[in-house]
Amino acid sequence: MVDELWPLDGARQVDDELERFYAFPEQLERPWVRVNFVSSLDGAVTVKGSSRGLSAPVDQRVLGLIRDLSDVVLVGVGTALIEGYRGIKRTEVRAERRERHGLSEIPPIALVTAHASLPLDSPLLTDTAVPPIVLTTEAAPAQRRAELADAGADVVVTGDAEVDLRVALDALAERGLRRIGCEGGPRLFGSLIDQDLVDELCLTLSPVLASGDAGRIAVGSGVETPRSMRLDSVLHAESLLLLRYARMRG
Repeated sequence: MVDELWPLDGARQVDDELERFYAFPEQLERPWVRVNFVSSLDGAVTVKGSSRGLSAPVDQRVLGLIRDLSDVVLVGVGTALIEGYRGIKRTEVRAERRERHGLSEIPPIALVTAHASLPLDSPLLTDTAVPPIVLTTEAAPAQRRAELADAGADVVVTGDAEVDLRVALDALAERGLRRIGCEGGPRLFGSLIDQDLVDELCLTLSPVLASGDAGRIAVGSGVETPRSMRLDSVLHAESLLLLRYARMRG
């Protein structure tokens, strides 16, 4: 069934509908990974190197809602730097929604970076109300790890040379962060697929044809047997399709 998001009878009705569509499972006992991406109709993940050329106000609204419903936002450091990430801001709507769902006032951002390559002047450190979590490795320079910790980051070693995503998710769960909203990029998404750690994919299809040499939404080593997904919901708004798929597990 396809549900039309617009028009409805006002902003509150839209928000209520979106909350219903994007609610996390209740009483989670393990990390639940929801990945959120936008793509052009012909499969491009970026336009001129950024996803901004594919996004639209309704897509940004859904992105904000998924953040509001998540315990933590998970993102690769490369994507965070390219897209100009900074700490998530408090708003009255966000605070009210999160309080209603029993969540902290503002979700932290967890960065995946094997070499702890977050600049010390990044807005994720200098313009945030909640310190970021840096998921890194033993191979990252000890001095850089110490500098990030001194700058306020929660630095977590989760592997030797590569970030072990299972260990990383367990570390988040130990901090009470089980509702995980992952915003990419493609290599992080690909690694999550390879390790069968994706529970949901929220995919917005933008009504544009981009061509060019932009990559796909997931880049990894590949899996012998593709992961089966089930279509849980479809919304359409202003020629965008907002698809929500859940992992089918045996």
